[in-house]
Amino acid sequence: MGSPSAHDLRTQRRWGSWKGKLLVVDDDVEDLQHYSTILNQLGYEVRAFASYVEATACLGEQVFDLVVVSQGTSEFEGRSVLARAMEKDRRTPVLILTHFVEIPCYLEAIQLGARDYMLKPLPPSEIGELVAKYLPSRSGSAQIRAGHH
Repeated sequence: MGSPSAHDLRTQRRWGSWKGKLLVVDDDVEDLQHYSTILNQLGYEVRAFASYVEATACLGEQVFDLVVVSQGTSEFEGRSVLARAMEKDRRTPVLILTHFVEIPCYLEAIQLGARDYMLKPLPPSEIGELVAKYLPSRSGSAQIRAGHH
């Protein structure tokens, strides 16, 4: 049996043990490290930013399977990240995490296309469940893309 081809390795990475590529944005560095560490341990590839401007720019250069944005205040600083993610691909799930539920921010986030708006901190088990909810198994996604419903 020969060694795997480059195509086989890419396919294995995309549909094998690799679970997905996530963008996590939080201006609270401790929260950012906490969520990034948990998601890495769960097998996700994570790009983490403490700057909404840098995260928005990154969305212009890379494709992500899921975007997690923290809302720090009633100003909804993560709006630019959410708007850019939706502009690039409306199918990309965007989750908003916040310390305080602000109804106007909640309504704006949902209207802009956010899939969920959650109060943080989230326990590690809940983080994994929430992300898995929005990232179906890769084998299932591959079958749907191939037209095998």
